Amino acid sequence: MTRTLRAIPTLLRVGVAETVAYRAEFLIWILTTTLPLVMLALWTSVASERAFRSYSSEDFVAYYLAVLIVRNLTGTWVAWQVSEDVRMGSMSMRLLRPLHPFVAYAASHLAAVPFRSLVVLPIAGVLLLSSGASSLTREPVQLALIVPSLALAWLITFSLLFALGALAFFITKAMALLNLYFMTFSLFSGYLLPQDLLPGWIARAAAVLPFRYMLGVPVELMTRAHAPGEVRNLMLGQLAWAAVSLVVALRVWRLGVRRYEAVGG
Repeated sequence: MTRTLRAIPTLLRVGVAETVAYRAEFLIWILTTTLPLVMLALWTSVASERAFRSYSSEDFVAYYLAVLIVRNLTGTWVAWQVSEDVRMGSMSMRLLRPLHPFVAYAASHLAAVPFRSLVVLPIAGVLLLSSGASSLTREPVQLALIVPSLALAWLITFSLLFALGALAFFITKAMALLNLYFMTFSLFSGYLLPQDLLPGWIARAAAVLPFRYMLGVPVELMTRAHAPGEVRNLMLGQLAWAAVSLVVALRVWRLGVRRYEAVGG
């Protein structure tokens, strides 16, 4: 543990250097997360004359810009990275290092978060404050919990995608699963629609699946007033899924590495 803590500053510096070195790819990745802006244009036109369900045009502006912010702060491409390292054989070098690859990957991806903030937050912030400020929450407790909620959302997202990437130890087409993952995530997380606009069984499934806690919860804390009991349940749900996703990620990794070493031997 002491060795890991000492290595984290160096890993973060390496992550910053990688982000700067591959800035073109980094910018392209950011530009691929603009679906919330498309949905914003769609739903604001729907609600331009009168509110749709409980959402006015300003509510949709606030919601989808909050989605854009949360998606960029919590998104990660670790599944692609892990899968590629396994496929190309470069994972062997990572396994020789004294640090767990989960920590190394996490530090690398956390180092990119400030750069994403520099690109996305000013644009989204100006639009949010100019067009959807009236729909932002003013509850002090919710405002205080936004940053912890973002951190938990990042951990859940990173852990589940790390586990998906580690499936490359077992199957050659692990990347095909990511298409299924993204479709499921988009439907149940609130990426396409606010949770309270989802129909019947989809809304019930979204309430218990991890996807809402990866994106929807911090967005709701920003844009929708909740009763104290609801806020408590949302945060407890995030804590529970963060623990579960971390255990799943490390378990899949351990089983995968055993198979990788057996095949390599």
